[in-house]
Amino acid sequence: MTESSPHAETSSATLPKTWDPGAHEAELYRNWVDAGYFTADAASEKPPFSIVLPPPNVTGSLHMGHALDHVLMDAMCRQRRMRGYEVLWLPGMDHAGIATQSLVERQLATEGINRGDIGRDDFIERVWKWKAESGGTIGAQMRSLGDGVDWSRERFTMDDGLSRAVQTVFKQMFDEGLIYRAERLVNWSPVLQTAISDIEVKYSDVEGELVSFRYGSLDDTQPHIVVATTRLETMLGDTAIAVHPDDDRYRHLVGTELDHPFVDRRIPVVADDYVDPEFGTGAVKITPAHDPNDFALGARHNLPMPTMMDETAHVTGTGTEFDGLDRYEARAKIREVLAEQGRIVKEVRPYLHSVGHSERSGEPIEPRLSMQWWVRVETLAKAAGDAVRSGETVIHPASLEPRWFGWVDDMHDWCISRQLWWGHRIPVWYGPDGDMVCVGPGEEAPAGYVQDNDVLDTWFSSGLWPFSTMGWPEVGDDLKKFYPTSVLVTGYDIIFFWVARMMMFGTYVAKSLGEQTGTDTPVPFRNVFLHGLVRDEHGSKMSKSKGNGIDPLDWVNQYGADALRFTLARGANPGGDLSVGEGHAQSSRNFATKLFNATKFALMNGAAVGDLPARDQLTDTDRWILDRLEQVRADVDAGFEAYEFSKACEALFHFAWDEFCDWYLELAKVQFARGDDAVTAATKLVLGNVLDALMRMLHPFMPFVTEVLWKTLTGGESVVIADWPEASGHAVDLTARHRVEDTQRLITEIRRFRSDQGVKDSQRVAVELEGLDEAGLSHQRDYLDSLARLDPAGADFSATATIEVRLRERTVIVRIDTSGTIDVEAEKRRLTKDLATNEKELAGTTAKLGNEQFLSKAPDAVVDKIRGRQQVARDEVARITAALAALGGQS
Repeated sequence: MTESSPHAETSSATLPKTWDPGAHEAELYRNWVDAGYFTADAASEKPPFSIVLPPPNVTGSLHMGHALDHVLMDAMCRQRRMRGYEVLWLPGMDHAGIATQSLVERQLATEGINRGDIGRDDFIERVWKWKAESGGTIGAQMRSLGDGVDWSRERFTMDDGLSRAVQTVFKQMFDEGLIYRAERLVNWSPVLQTAISDIEVKYSDVEGELVSFRYGSLDDTQPHIVVATTRLETMLGDTAIAVHPDDDRYRHLVGTELDHPFVDRRIPVVADDYVDPEFGTGAVKITPAHDPNDFALGARHNLPMPTMMDETAHVTGTGTEFDGLDRYEARAKIREVLAEQGRIVKEVRPYLHSVGHSERSGEPIEPRLSMQWWVRVETLAKAAGDAVRSGETVIHPASLEPRWFGWVDDMHDWCISRQLWWGHRIPVWYGPDGDMVCVGPGEEAPAGYVQDNDVLDTWFSSGLWPFSTMGWPEVGDDLKKFYPTSVLVTGYDIIFFWVARMMMFGTYVAKSLGEQTGTDTPVPFRNVFLHGLVRDEHGSKMSKSKGNGIDPLDWVNQYGADALRFTLARGANPGGDLSVGEGHAQSSRNFATKLFNATKFALMNGAAVGDLPARDQLTDTDRWILDRLEQVRADVDAGFEAYEFSKACEALFHFAWDEFCDWYLELAKVQFARGDDAVTAATKLVLGNVLDALMRMLHPFMPFVTEVLWKTLTGGESVVIADWPEASGHAVDLTARHRVEDTQRLITEIRRFRSDQGVKDSQRVAVELEGLDEAGLSHQRDYLDSLARLDPAGADFSATATIEVRLRERTVIVRIDTSGTIDVEAEKRRLTKDLATNEKELAGTTAKLGNEQFLSKAPDAVVDKIRGRQQVARDEVARITAALAALGGQS
């Protein structure tokens, strides 16, 4: 048990007048880091808990999705640290090949030069210089959020240690035939002039035109076929026309060839089940080098695959008048010439179709046949799938498992090469006679050999992140202590990409790593917690184009980091999206203020932390709040275990606001006023102990305000290293709970009656209570008098109204004298006017809901809303009618 807090006067004096997050958060964070609270000790005998931070791009800044990631990881780490675990939360950043190279190239452009002007080595030097000068944005933002990461272990995907890990894995996989070089179809960015990954392709609907043109003779009696396309320029690379094998319209043409109108090539007609005979003309042009489906069909039929565009998406090598034209210029020119030839059958405008665009440069990607490096994924993907099937790694929520299996069970070989300069260069060297050698760490290529120009996909190095960041391929104390990691936290939207890559690499190195560490390390992480997307308050996905994005640092500056953190955690559940808006942040800021004011009140009244008196020496009220605290502790623990952070936050919020602040503090004032020293001393301890436990449980979500309040309350060093609350061991006192709940109900009903009658909050009213003793509330009268502003009935008491309140054991009759407290006739007139308004609303909504035509056409949401309005109006009519009856009827 923590030592008792200082005297009330001293404690309350150390708190500022109001809670201003901006005045405290930065200093508090510096103190935590300087004290080494977040620095993990691999030699510790405590059980390990480890998380590696999903590395944000070095070029970027944190958006709301990142902030959610960070808040949840930090909450888990803080809670585990308080529970006695040795916690490692390892930070770092991704070198972000395409994004970083593009950024530096734009800087060069402002100087009137490009990377070709300065050469590869000088360009790489410029990138490192930029990283040193401008790459710290995210680190500063993480500090603003309160991220409790171990900064001493910060890593970067291009640092020496991770580069060694990349080379090691590449060589091992190359030697085993899992990495190979081949000409395949890739997503090509004509602006960036590199292959890009699927995750860097964003699809959007584009209005185009579906052009139908004729292959073969222009004489209808001679062999011909009409095909339709939205990408007319690619017809220069056509090497076949495909029809369905069962399509009688074209059966006689299968196996024949038709002349190409522009190039010296005859186009065979082939039969393939891929073709949908019901779509369009039932015949499709096949361009194997520029369409993924066509590539697959071309491979099945052994078709030639000529590339008819260069790296910049200009037509090349066709020997036609279209060579040198940009793909869109070529599209228009080809349509014009085909029309002149009489081959255009019809044009359909507009034609809406989905087109992939480069996420980084914005232009439509070009499927392109290209020589690239690939990972053979069949065995790797199977191992990643089996790890989840066996339970070695558990996905939360389990409902997302089918998506995981759907991806890893049907994964295609992975293109890992990029035509960039910034990144891990492919460690393959080519000899003068065409042979090649893969060079591992510490090895050198033979003299005269030239290294491959390409670099590795960023996802290759980030796929090694869980173990490369801990020193692999060397096996040191960190790997032995903290690997495999405890949990991976990320959004469900990248489960197919980064998570799968890490699982493939983790299971690939598992055997050797297990032998080196002497432990069972089959997977890179034991749990995968997948949260949803952060949406705006209307449920729409946040995006720059919509203008509905929220910068999390704006909220930190405006409302404080605790408000941002609690808002995000309060909405976070496995797999579920969450909607946030200004109102949510304001509510969380108000919650922090509420906690501050409640603690200040408690300290001013002598709240202390220490051993509690025996249970039988506590009031019903004290036992009730302690029992409720114990239930909340259990609920919060369960929320953390199930990754149901929303439930944990809701339990804490409602206990703190509704039960502790709104009820217990008010009831405690009554106990202080009794003048009983024993009761007063016990109340001070209950106040302090409840606040102590509450601050510790809230700390993972709201670290800053809880640090200030807990230290002031307890005199302890820091709540960061405080113990997590443990079970009390006491059974719930049902009698105390029932008495307090009955007291609350009675006070609530009297307050409601007073409000309905227009009695001011400050006005005391005389009452006569019948049945209080029988209800077991004889000792609760002072709570009732204080909180409901009641006076005992005097000799001249005359009730003006009577209400009946049904409690657990019996009904208590409350006779009230409101004479002299309100203008009865004025109140009758006000209530009569309100009654008319609500009767009109009730009649209108009832009529609508009785209209079958309306019900059959209106959306369910509209009908539900009207039902809700009807119920509100019905309740108000009943309430006002009762209030008028209590006043003696309408005026």
